[in-house]
Amino acid sequence: MVSTSAALAQAPAAVVRGLPDFTDLVEQVGPSVVNIRTLEKARPSTPGAGGQDEEMQELFRRFFGVPMPNAPRQSPRQNRPEQEAQPRGVGSGFILSADGYIMTNAHVVEGADEVMVTLTDKREFKARIVGADKRTDVAVVKIQATGLPAVKVGDVSRLRVGEWVMAIGSPFGLENTVTAGIVSAKQRDTGDYLPFIQTDVAINPGNSGGPLINMRGEVVGINSQIYSRSGGFMGISFAIPMDEAMRVSEQLRSSGRVSRGRIGVQIAPVTKEVAESIGLGKAQGVLVRGVEEGSPAEKAGIEAGDIITRFDGKPIEKPADLPRAVGNTKPGSQVALTVFRRGATQDLKVTVAEIEPEKVATAAPEKKAPPVKIAHLGLSLSDLSEAQKKEARVRAGVRVDAAVEAAARAGIREGDLILAVANTDVSSVQVFESLMSRIDKTRPVSVLIRRGDGAQYVLIRPAP
Repeated sequence: MVSTSAALAQAPAAVVRGLPDFTDLVEQVGPSVVNIRTLEKARPSTPGAGGQDEEMQELFRRFFGVPMPNAPRQSPRQNRPEQEAQPRGVGSGFILSADGYIMTNAHVVEGADEVMVTLTDKREFKARIVGADKRTDVAVVKIQATGLPAVKVGDVSRLRVGEWVMAIGSPFGLENTVTAGIVSAKQRDTGDYLPFIQTDVAINPGNSGGPLINMRGEVVGINSQIYSRSGGFMGISFAIPMDEAMRVSEQLRSSGRVSRGRIGVQIAPVTKEVAESIGLGKAQGVLVRGVEEGSPAEKAGIEAGDIITRFDGKPIEKPADLPRAVGNTKPGSQVALTVFRRGATQDLKVTVAEIEPEKVATAAPEKKAPPVKIAHLGLSLSDLSEAQKKEARVRAGVRVDAAVEAAARAGIREGDLILAVANTDVSSVQVFESLMSRIDKTRPVSVLIRRGDGAQYVLIRPAP
C-alpha cells in the first residue's frame, strides 16, 4: 500500500488540494525578476530642509496620500554637490525579452534622472526609459544585454478566482523576496482603463512593478497598488492584467507612447429606476450626459440623453466599459455602436479620434421668454431661441425658468433644459403641454434634462 503522504508527493501539483509548493516556480521565474533603483540629481533646496527615506516615501506618497510618520532624516541636500545623483526610490521589474526589454510600473520610474537595473546574478546596468504610460501605470525600460531569461506571459482569461498566485520583488529594497496568496477577485474597477486583478498576496513598497505569477510559472499581472487604512499591507493588493500591459508595452516599444481612441462624450451610469421608466428594461449601457462640439460622437449623430448599449459589437454593461473599449480602439477606425433613444435602438457609425484634453463646457442658455407654468409638476418653462439652441448645441428643448415643489424635489433647477418627456422630444412649451395633457397627472414622469454640457434622466413625482 502507498501512504497518503507518498500519494500526495506523487500527484500532479494541479490536483493536490493541500498547500502548494512554490520552490520550482521560484527557481524557474526568479532569474527573470529584477531590482530597479531610481536616482535623481540633487536640486537646490531651502536651507535646513532634509530628505526622507525614499523607499518608505513610495508607500505613503503613492498609496496612502499622507505624510510618513517618524521618517528618518538624511543629510541636508544643500550640502551635497548640486548635480550628484541621489537615491530616489526602489521598485521591481521583470525581463520581457532576451535582448533587454524590462517591464515595470510607470510610477517606479517617474521623475527619475537615472534608472539602475540589478539582475539576480548581481550584474548591474544603467537602463534607458523606452516609454511610460501613467493611465495604466505601465513602463518599459531597456538595458544593453543579451541572452537574458525572459518570462512567459500567461493567458489572463484562464485565471480563476481562488487560484494560487505568487509575487517576486524587492519590498523595502529586500531583493528576490517571494510572497504568495490567492486571486481574490477579477475585473476590479478602480481605474478608467484597467480592470485590476485583486489578490491577497503581500505587496509592500518596492514590490511595485514586479510580476504576479500563476502556478504554471506564467506572468499574469504587474503588482501595482495596495489598499490600506493603517499604513501597512492589509490583505488587499491589485495587479495590472498582463493582456492590458502587453498592449501598452507594444506601443511603448514601437513609438515610445500610447495612442488611445476617443469619441468625445461625457457619460453616467444608468440606474434601474431610469431604465424601467424609459422602457430600456434592465440597467445596462451608459447614459450620454454631453457631447463635445465637433467631436466624433457629434459627427456620428450621438445626442445627449442617448444610452450607448454596444460598441464595436461588444455589450456596454457599466460606465467603465465604454472608455476601455474606446481607448483600446485604434484612432481612425470606424466602429459601429448602438444607442437607445426615445424608446428605440439605433445603430450608428463613429470614426474614433485620438484622445485629447477635455474641452471646457459651455454655459447654459440665458432666459428668453416669459414662462409658462406647469402647476402640478412645479415647473415654469419658456421656449428657446435659435441662438440659444445653437449655443447649447441642441435641436430642440425648453428652458426651466423656475422649479419648485415636485420639480425641485426631483433635482431640477432654473437654467436646466428639458429635451424629452416620456421618450418623446420636446420642441416647444406647447408640445410639452400637449404631452402632459395625455399623461396621468398622478404618476411619475420621466424627463430628460440638460444641464451645462451634461444630460440625465430624472423622475418628477407629483405630490399626492
